[in-house]
Amino acid sequence: MSPALMPRAGGAIGAWALLAKEIRRFTKVSVQTILAPVVSSMLFLVIFAFLLEGRLEPFPGVSYSQFLVPGLVMMTLQQNAFANSSSSLTQSKITGNLVFLMLSPMRPWEWLVGYLGGALARGLACGGVVWLVSIPFVSLPMHNLALTLAFAIMASLIMGSLGLIAALWAEKWDHVSAFQNFLINPLTFMAGVFYSVHNLPPTFQAISHLNPFFYLIDGFRFGFFGVGDVSPWMSLGVCSLAALGLVALTHRLVAIGWCIRQ
Repeated sequence: MSPALMPRAGGAIGAWALLAKEIRRFTKVSVQTILAPVVSSMLFLVIFAFLLEGRLEPFPGVSYSQFLVPGLVMMTLQQNAFANSSSSLTQSKITGNLVFLMLSPMRPWEWLVGYLGGALARGLACGGVVWLVSIPFVSLPMHNLALTLAFAIMASLIMGSLGLIAALWAEKWDHVSAFQNFLINPLTFMAGVFYSVHNLPPTFQAISHLNPFFYLIDGFRFGFFGVGDVSPWMSLGVCSLAALGLVALTHRLVAIGWCIRQ
């Protein structure tokens, strides 16, 4: 039975309960869900900064190490926001305890508050820790904090929604892994995490501009340096439309019970 067919309940108690459960879920294993991604990102920083520091200046007056940190923060945020919602819902489907959520009077928007809120919390936690750990090694300016936070929140919502879509579609863990390996990871690594797209040939620049993840990373980076490969307002517009569209799509899929087993 789909959530849309369940009787309605007043208030948002279910949404906050699910959100609290999602946050407890990843904080109880913080070594795996927060520390491990941070260590991986710092290894990227050490290796790439050692190889390319002083050899590349992606933006005028911006060292390669400075350029790299916002990209690593955003990459870590995206990957963990996706991992949180996709792993939680997939685990519930496989173990069979999703039936308890389906039999509850929770409405689709309450599902989204719980799952997307958890993805937002984990994404911001992981990205924030990467940023804090990098401070002793790389000095970063902050051109526009509000813009930086806006792109971080939109990235979490986009990736959390994609995680839910992947989990709804998946029947086993291999399906989630395929979704991540063949869609999420290529889009992330080709979005300018490690390089400025201005360094690419014109054809590949045009291809990069079709990648919505590029606008997330470029807009986020603009928040630090006040300079980017494209206008921050263009990035904000593209990312806002992507976030709203994916959240609306996810809400609809949950409402009709798409691919949710009886």
